[in-house]
Amino acid sequence: MEDTLFSAQLKRPLADRLRPQNLNEVVGQEQLTGDNAPLKRMLETGKITSFILWGPPGCGKTTIARLMAEHTNLYFEQISAVFSGVADLKRVFQYAIERRSNQGKGTLLFVDEIHRFNKSQQDGFLPYVEDGTVILVGATTENPSFELNAALLSRCQVFVLNRLNEDDFEILLSRAEKEIGQKLPIDDEARTFLKQIADGDGRYILNLAESIWAYAKQGEIFNKENVMNIVRSRAPVYDKGRDGHYNLISAVHKSLRGSDVDAALYWVARMLISGEDPRYILRRLVRFAIEDVSLADPNAIVEAIALAETYERLGSPEGDLAVMQLTAYLATAPKSAAVYKAMDKAYGLAKKTGSLMPPKHILNAPTKLMKNLGYHEGYIYDQDLKDGFSGQNYFPDTMERVKIYEPVERGFEREIKKRIDYFDNLRKQKQERQKK
Repeated sequence: MEDTLFSAQLKRPLADRLRPQNLNEVVGQEQLTGDNAPLKRMLETGKITSFILWGPPGCGKTTIARLMAEHTNLYFEQISAVFSGVADLKRVFQYAIERRSNQGKGTLLFVDEIHRFNKSQQDGFLPYVEDGTVILVGATTENPSFELNAALLSRCQVFVLNRLNEDDFEILLSRAEKEIGQKLPIDDEARTFLKQIADGDGRYILNLAESIWAYAKQGEIFNKENVMNIVRSRAPVYDKGRDGHYNLISAVHKSLRGSDVDAALYWVARMLISGEDPRYILRRLVRFAIEDVSLADPNAIVEAIALAETYERLGSPEGDLAVMQLTAYLATAPKSAAVYKAMDKAYGLAKKTGSLMPPKHILNAPTKLMKNLGYHEGYIYDQDLKDGFSGQNYFPDTMERVKIYEPVERGFEREIKKRIDYFDNLRKQKQERQKK
């Protein structure tokens, strides 16, 4: 009998055997599980409310949900949105209703990858969460703001979990060594490498450690190359259609705006090696050229279009160089959002002033009636003047002049600012002469 139990214990994966038995054993999430932290306080008061756990793979979402149920005497029901449909949900809710009615026992429903349910399926949770039939704990690797219904989010707290760091991994490896009863047979460099490739995933590093113990012969110590041979390759955590995609393109954009060419090239490389379509990156870079570089370097948009076309001719992998060249160009170019801000200001002003007519003197008068009404009367053709500037009013007659475009003192916009200041000065002189 004991041999059978021992064999069953050995067959359980190491990550499962090391699963925490209480919140204090959860690694890397002290902001939620420590003293006076939200989840710890829920357990201490015995009042569990529905919540969403948002974090990367292998950071402890399932473990936390299970512990919350075990330490509050709630029945733990687990489903995955990947494998479950409406019929499964109905069955779970019915069991929860019966359990509550017959046994007086509540249900903690843990929904893994809850973001995989569509909006109508998510709506199905609402009445059962509202009446307390279930305490809903959802787990997601995606931003709940984008993936979950506002109605469902309003009924749940959102707790953000951290990706594990090297110190957290060291704690897990030490626990694993204690469980196995021997030191992990790798040198220091390989141990550091192991933590790096785990990419924040505690489950992954424990599974990999278990593989190393299985492969190593008696007395053998693996180096980094040995570990690499076991791993082969670990694809970066990245989903082109989801949060990782938006996080990385945001990192590219912010690095470009901050003129950090090295960081920008790094993030673009991360996207490319993860399988992102270079055309998507180029489209964002073209947008950046007119949004953030703009007239500070008018050649930026020319360069952006040229390099985007270069990629179309070459394709990958040769054309990837065009993506990197454009990244480097934009990162090192002077930046200005003056036109972008001017657009917002112009839109706001246009909406506010409604349908005010242009001043009559700048309107064409193709008919006699329009001439009689004063259309085009007094219009001055600027190029006929010595300085090429009339200083006439081009805003509606009943509207005061508004400063919309304010170029910065960077790049080519410095020259544009000089021109605008020159025209403003001429306009001011003309107005003063008219007053006399």
